[in-house]
Amino acid sequence: MIAVAATQNEHKIREIESITKQFGITIITRAEAGVPDVEIEEDGDTFEANSEIKAREVMRLSRQISVADDSGLVVDALGGLPGVISARFAGEEADDIKNNEKLLRMMEGVPDGQRTARFVSVITMVFPDGYTIVARGECEGHILRAPRGSGGFGYDPLFVPNGWDRSFGELSPEEKNQISHRAMALRKLKEILADGWPEFKD
Repeated sequence: MIAVAATQNEHKIREIESITKQFGITIITRAEAGVPDVEIEEDGDTFEANSEIKAREVMRLSRQISVADDSGLVVDALGGLPGVISARFAGEEADDIKNNEKLLRMMEGVPDGQRTARFVSVITMVFPDGYTIVARGECEGHILRAPRGSGGFGYDPLFVPNGWDRSFGELSPEEKNQISHRAMALRKLKEILADGWPEFKD
């Protein structure tokens, strides 16, 4: 089975592919599917809405099964920010460093016990006949006072998952893929596929 990735983020594609290949789904890029290099406006106010917007548009353009991930960091002390604007938290020209710097500035003075947060991932798979699967995963943790580790991407160096003493930026890809929000969403996706699609049953 082949699915076209709506995202053009190579990090996300690698994470998704490393998990989906375990149950027979090969992810190809938009370019490989012949999808035009167009910007998809993510104007939803939830992870679910933005994930579906992207998956439906890529399916419309490719006429193939499409899969989209919308994910971000939700910080309790900031009322849920950066949330759906995680990638552009520091502005439209933001990068990981600028986003992390803004988050740390806004978290100054927040005591350790109130630095709780979670990464959220919503995976949407849309089939050409309109059939849609939505799977959500969350990973609880807390925000550090300074980045640790050079692995991962985004806010990974600032986030320590519950039960660990290392940040996502310090975990190996294999460790992260066992516990991450995206891994949880993809496991849920697998469960849904297995229930409705016998060929994916173990």
